[in-house]
Amino acid sequence: MEIRGPVMLPARREDIELHTLDDLTLVGELALPAGDPVATLVTLHPLPTAGGFMDSHILRKAAGRLPALADLAVLRFNTRGTSSPRGRSEGAFDGGAGEAFDVAAAMDFVHERALPRPWLLGWSFGTELALKYGRDHDVEGVILLSPPLHRATDDDIAGWAGDHRQMIVVVPELDDYLRPAEARARFAAVPDATVIAVEGGKHLWVGESQTRRVLTEIVAAVNPDALPLPTEWTDATVAPG
Repeated sequence: MEIRGPVMLPARREDIELHTLDDLTLVGELALPAGDPVATLVTLHPLPTAGGFMDSHILRKAAGRLPALADLAVLRFNTRGTSSPRGRSEGAFDGGAGEAFDVAAAMDFVHERALPRPWLLGWSFGTELALKYGRDHDVEGVILLSPPLHRATDDDIAGWAGDHRQMIVVVPELDDYLRPAEARARFAAVPDATVIAVEGGKHLWVGESQTRRVLTEIVAAVNPDALPLPTEWTDATVAPG
């Protein structure tokens, strides 16, 4: 079967709950490879008030493919007040402020489960959370997909200057909010940041070619030995819906 769209590759999948310091329960899923994971993606979804949730397609496809293709653990969850087919997380959207507790709860879970080499993978609004709060946690790096830089300030970015952890910024050529030239200027405060411009890319990464490009950039950062990613699989299923 060709690996595309809703194809789900084999993984050990577990519905999980996260518990925040302000007494909220968040719902999520952990997807693990058949063997021991070599690294962990802690995913942070797009803006919930604009339809973002743990099943936003790039994050769902990362969880559906990368445990099998790249031996990665993938943790997805709904931030406070966000709903998906998995369920609704308690609380209410807080514009990126209270969500600091959500990121911390996810990282607590990672450490409790002894999941290896965690990376924060943020998409759109999720990049704001990674930039604002990622330095507070024991992560190997951050991968930022389509950063709008609406809530994350220049000071949030500059705070990463000199940090030993990696920063990978994947910017669509045709993004609605931040395009490659401006992204290079805004992230110049972090000399070691890697800004990757994706020709023809758009903010929502619609289409299989864009999905494959994004997943390839993620794996290139976290487990490059797994590249190139296969495009076919003999034991795949199609996710419902």
